Amino acid sequence: MTEDVYCQLARVLDTLPNGFPQTESGLEIKILKKIFTPEEADLFRDLRLAFETPEDIAQRTGRPLEETAERLEQMRWRGQIFGIDFGEVKVYKMLPWMFGIYEFQLKRMDKELAAMCEQYYPVYGRQFFTPKPQLMQVLPIERELPAHQEALPYQRVSGIIENGQSFAINECICKKEKRLLDHGCGKPLECCMAIAPVPGVFEQDNPWGGRAISREEALRLLDEFEKAGLVHLTGNVVNDQYYICNCCGCCCGVLRSITELGVTGSINSHFFARIEAETCAACGLCANERCQISAIVEEDDAYRILENKCIGCGLCVTTCPTGSITLVRRDEADCAPPPANEDEWFLRRGENRGVDFSKFQ
Repeated sequence: MTEDVYCQLARVLDTLPNGFPQTESGLEIKILKKIFTPEEADLFRDLRLAFETPEDIAQRTGRPLEETAERLEQMRWRGQIFGIDFGEVKVYKMLPWMFGIYEFQLKRMDKELAAMCEQYYPVYGRQFFTPKPQLMQVLPIERELPAHQEALPYQRVSGIIENGQSFAINECICKKEKRLLDHGCGKPLECCMAIAPVPGVFEQDNPWGGRAISREEALRLLDEFEKAGLVHLTGNVVNDQYYICNCCGCCCGVLRSITELGVTGSINSHFFARIEAETCAACGLCANERCQISAIVEEDDAYRILENKCIGCGLCVTTCPTGSITLVRRDEADCAPPPANEDEWFLRRGENRGVDFSKFQ
């Protein structure tokens, strides 16, 4: 019975648009056993992707209200589900594996879980990063955008920050996993930024953790992350973007999908960089220190950017000593307009994966 509930939970997660593929070794079941008790796994299967109150869930599933409400709150704090406490009312919904349960294990991540997640990454990554729409889109370094190629609001860091009312910064789950496995890098660990549309969201203790910061500190930190060679990534939607990840190629699962798994187009990118060969000093700074996905190659007496691989982050542009690198907007035919919001993302992704997740909507 215990084994069955974890297999059923795995099937639920794989039915969601994000996916949770099966392995020959059953590794995905071991991961779920590490994170969920049988009772938690059983309740998770009965949740939906839409918010519900404990009363709604208890009535719909025939569960005792008091026990259900208590377990839902425990699961929220264990990073297994997402919940919001409005004071008099609490609401909850299920989370996919990524972006979701995995990221919310930040407080509980230990060496054992890190090793299992790292072993699972190639299997999960190939399934997750291949279908469209992508999970994330690139936010180029804004000051490097050509004046005649103005970015849309959802493509600009400043647009997301301007729309936010609350801000928080926390450790990166990818970097923490790598450090637990003795493969960390020297780039900033505290680099995952959350944004909320209402004031005061992060001033109280919450399951995600992190510390509340001001709008001014958010902008200052983003500038520091650019200097440290981190790529700005956000949700691949037009509206309601609620995070900015600042990623390195050695730890970030999204960027590693390009460098390690060879998945092209795993990130939605609206720009690419171009080097003017005649003025390039061939110093190699762009290729050796700034590019996080190995998209710059040495060629004759200059360097060249692989335009089909480049994600247009702008990191190489900011440090070119001769000003030979510029950002160029991709042709409209090569750009994929993001879904309007998360609900549309789920629908489009589910259609492309061929999964029917209607019972969880």
